[in-house]
Amino acid sequence: MREGRIPADIKQSPLFWPARLRGDVLWVLDETLIPQKLRYIKVRDTRQAVMVIRQMKTRAFGQFLVVMQAFLLEIIAFGRRREEKQEGRSSQKDLFNRIEKTAAALNKSRPTFPFEEVTGLVVGWAREAIQRNQDIQTFVPRRINGYLEEIRGRRLDRVYKIASIFEDGDSILTHCNVSGELAMAAYLARQQNKHVHFFATETRPYFQGAKLTAWELRRMGVDVTLIADNAVGSVLSDGLVNKVMVGSDRSCANGDFANKIGTYQIAVLAQEFNVPFYVLTQPSNKIKSGKDIPVEVRNSQELLTYLNRKIVSGVVSGFYPAFDVVPHGLVTEAIALDVRG
Repeated sequence: MREGRIPADIKQSPLFWPARLRGDVLWVLDETLIPQKLRYIKVRDTRQAVMVIRQMKTRAFGQFLVVMQAFLLEIIAFGRRREEKQEGRSSQKDLFNRIEKTAAALNKSRPTFPFEEVTGLVVGWAREAIQRNQDIQTFVPRRINGYLEEIRGRRLDRVYKIASIFEDGDSILTHCNVSGELAMAAYLARQQNKHVHFFATETRPYFQGAKLTAWELRRMGVDVTLIADNAVGSVLSDGLVNKVMVGSDRSCANGDFANKIGTYQIAVLAQEFNVPFYVLTQPSNKIKSGKDIPVEVRNSQELLTYLNRKIVSGVVSGFYPAFDVVPHGLVTEAIALDVRG
């Protein structure tokens, strides 16, 4: 595993690590404003952390970072209160209860994301501190920060793995956005004298492909062509693409996974036209198969409006499942990142 620092041969994307704790404030990149501006939201407690998750201010890996660092915010706030009241180690139970409440609130923020696997780690560390007769306020932050540093190293390892899959002349279709890794791997491939071209879907209704992926790839100096979501079949059938690579938001023990709505139909088409289909995953044994994944159905207004303006006339209902499930049989290779610690 590589160290957490970014090597000289890779240019870092802002989306690679979009949430950073400075003092008692968590600065979260507002991905909804990209590409117009790079602005960070101040998050000071669990309530605000849940808000940025639910409002999709950050996504996927950014939400994972917010979840982990929300515990740090609560521990910092608790420590400040303990100093003010001059409480001693007898407050261990109070801090443990606060950590459990924080975990419960974060677990409810979005149903499809496996936050309980991550929050369970932190609760487990707090319990371990009590069993070892160590101060939770010191023990848990050390575990969280060490864990995040390991994750950074693992993500960098995966960037190198992705770059090794790219070959000179590749044309790669991607859907939605994979939080920095794909763009950084593409940059690394350029440094290795491999010319790679990307087709990015626009990814409605948030346009992550247009607003994030296309922007991120061009920022790295990588060639990218934006296509409508409903042009995927045409691009594949015309032989314009020789690889597909997407991210994932939840994985199952049998290899099924969930990703942004529209991924399933891309996987089916890739198999139809014999195009290798790669997915970046976070392995989990908590869910047996894709049929057990709770798919989040978002507010239909997110589909029926754009920039707070209605895009349909009259009374029209909307249905917006945020994810769909891809069976493992459609996957050529899963490129795994184990975040379970």
